[in-house]
Amino acid sequence: MPAFFEDLRFAFRTLRRSAGVTLVIVASLAIGIGANTAIFSVVNALLLKPLPYPDADRLVVLWLRSPGINIPQDWPSPGQYVDLQNENRSFAEMSISQGRSGTLIVRDEAQRVEALLTSSSLFHLLGAQPLYGRLLRPDEDVPGQPPVVILSYAFWKRAFNADPSVVGTVLTFNNLAQGGGDGKNQFEVVGVLGPDFLMNDEIMPTVASIQEMDVFLPLPFGADAANRRGDENYNLMARLKPGVTITQAKADVAAIAARIREKDKRDRTFTIDVVPLVESVVGNVKLAVLVVLGSVALVLLIACANVANLLLTRATGRQKEVAVRTALGANWQRLVRQLLTESLLLGLLGGAAGLLVAGAALDIVRSINPGNIPRLEAISVDGMVLAFTFAVSIVTGVLFGLAPALRATRIDLNTSLKAGGRNSAGDGGFGSSRRRLRGLLVVAEVAISLVLLIGAGLLVRSFAHLQQVSPGFDPGGVISMRVGPSAHPVQGRADSIALYGPIAEALAAVPGVTMRGAVSSLPFTSSVGWGSINVEGWTPAPGQELQVDQRSATPDYFRTMKIPLMQGRFFTDADLPADAQQVCIIDEKFAKRFWPNSDAVGKHLWGDPKQPMTIVGVVGTVKQYGLDVDGRIVFYRPGIWGGYQVARASSDPATVGAAMVKKLRELDPTISVFDVQTMSDRLDRSLARQRFSTVMLGAFAAFALLLAVVGVYGVISHLVSQGARDIGLRMALGAARGRILLMVLRQGLELTGAGVILGLLLAAALTRVMASLLFNVSSTDIATFAVVPLILIATAMVASYIPARRAMRVDPVVALRDE
Repeated sequence: MPAFFEDLRFAFRTLRRSAGVTLVIVASLAIGIGANTAIFSVVNALLLKPLPYPDADRLVVLWLRSPGINIPQDWPSPGQYVDLQNENRSFAEMSISQGRSGTLIVRDEAQRVEALLTSSSLFHLLGAQPLYGRLLRPDEDVPGQPPVVILSYAFWKRAFNADPSVVGTVLTFNNLAQGGGDGKNQFEVVGVLGPDFLMNDEIMPTVASIQEMDVFLPLPFGADAANRRGDENYNLMARLKPGVTITQAKADVAAIAARIREKDKRDRTFTIDVVPLVESVVGNVKLAVLVVLGSVALVLLIACANVANLLLTRATGRQKEVAVRTALGANWQRLVRQLLTESLLLGLLGGAAGLLVAGAALDIVRSINPGNIPRLEAISVDGMVLAFTFAVSIVTGVLFGLAPALRATRIDLNTSLKAGGRNSAGDGGFGSSRRRLRGLLVVAEVAISLVLLIGAGLLVRSFAHLQQVSPGFDPGGVISMRVGPSAHPVQGRADSIALYGPIAEALAAVPGVTMRGAVSSLPFTSSVGWGSINVEGWTPAPGQELQVDQRSATPDYFRTMKIPLMQGRFFTDADLPADAQQVCIIDEKFAKRFWPNSDAVGKHLWGDPKQPMTIVGVVGTVKQYGLDVDGRIVFYRPGIWGGYQVARASSDPATVGAAMVKKLRELDPTISVFDVQTMSDRLDRSLARQRFSTVMLGAFAAFALLLAVVGVYGVISHLVSQGARDIGLRMALGAARGRILLMVLRQGLELTGAGVILGLLLAAALTRVMASLLFNVSSTDIATFAVVPLILIATAMVASYIPARRAMRVDPVVALRDE
């Protein structure tokens, strides 16, 4: 131990003497280790840290899938829940839930509330505990019980100032469930959940697109639940029995799904999938996170190679010191231990600085909130991350320090001690064999940086292609907002027209509004709505069904959004009354599928054959779920009102939107207004995942390029310094300065070229992992693979040119006078 402290003190003194080099090394390592720490903290929170539930690894969710009709994921129905509950052999318990949004009425003012109607088993599944009162009871899973409500901890603090006396009071909620009182909207508060209970849209993405579950209500089912086959709007969660694997559960449920498919005459690709809850939460982010983790690991490798080169260069200058210590009796193991202590100290200093870099990086990510990282609030630098950083720092110190340490001990005492320690031709320069290790490190740096640059280039090209996709409407100057229903009672379409018609007219008259409309599901939101439909002249084959997106739109919605009319007409006010002819509008994709060579206008669709709808228009296809998503075909029904209001503004959309919100609250304070955004912002945020991945990988690639260029510069500069005698000799024998320039540039080109060839081979193999992250770009895109190496070579040549210019100015007399 005393020897270790002696080595440590000597390492501190050595690093302090070369403070500039030490600072460069620590800064390089800090960025590399810090980036790895930041990304590992994301991996730790998403993939390693368990969800905050008992036996979270046994929790699963169930989804319907029908890939043959472009439904990759759908919610089950109560009838399917009953079948699964009765027939499964894999689950210890199950729960069924449904998300809804409504309003809390306090003193005739509306406050939006997001609710989860659920079976009592959900709380037992997730280990929930009440802070006050109780949770839902099993007897409340059947009809006939008094209406009750459980408050979430966050909602209890926000809406009731954390007042415990709210338990036992009666609250008025509209549009949530059947309550008590004269308005059938009153519920007794029987409990408040504890602060540790986690339930949001990441854990349970509902059909109502609610994000935070404010309140929980019973979801009672009667004997008719088994017959509710088509009401596919519910979330199912279950816990695996002890000893049952996810593979066994999938096979068990798939067999039940096959029986449901035959019984309900579903599409031949229909099935029910069992997904681990953690996998459902992480979703498709897992691949992107692992790609970024691999990228930062490569950046750290480049940093290690760069530091190793710096240490090799410094070792050349320390040959006399090593020779003297060897001559005084130090063995090679003692010297290696001393030099490795210096490297480990550098690694630990880089790790400590890297923690600061990681903390800053995570703060930036949280402030940006790209919208595609689940459990963002759970990402932190905890004990596991600190252990990871310490381990990486130690491994890094050994990785970049071992080769220079071993190389430094391989010296010739006579050569190192004579003439003040000058190097001979065998110790450096253009004829030296000792430059090979530095050259190999540079080749590795160039190869790895090229892999990252090509990956970043592919993402940039993909993102550029994505931005060129038309959304099917003009988002410029359009303000949008989501609204809740009015608390005023409505009976039938006539009452709806009487209530919402004047409100719609008043909103259209707000100063700055040039056109106003509404729709049930707005593009680039999480709202959904689809179902089965029959088409005139088309009979599904056995095992085939048609599922289409279904939306309700007001007459001026298409004009407001500038969705083009391809055939026929838009809706008019005459289409709204209950006794009007049943009409609909389809999108161009729908028309091309069923009537590619004829006019779709005048044809019919129906859900109920007694109420066929006449197609009166065909509009352009809209990108509903994202620019990179090929959505389902769509038909629109005429609507009086909609959950999403849109308006095209002649001035600043945000100002016009604020005026619309104010007007709406003046007209009907029981209508809640939220999620006010311009359509341009919604479109921009829909690209957050792709933009974040592109920027992250691009930043790492840029840093890798910088390190590689510095590596090339360092090696060539070292060659020029150590090869001054060779250069002087060549010039004394008549070599032109231009020839010296080309000789040095050739050295840089050889190193860069070898790295580029190796990098292209690695990139061709590794970029295939990114295929699912790319849009309209191949993972072996020729343009990217051709242009990026040229950029890297050109940059490396610039880095080589600087020491090459210095080589041209070598004075032969000065270079040869001591030889």
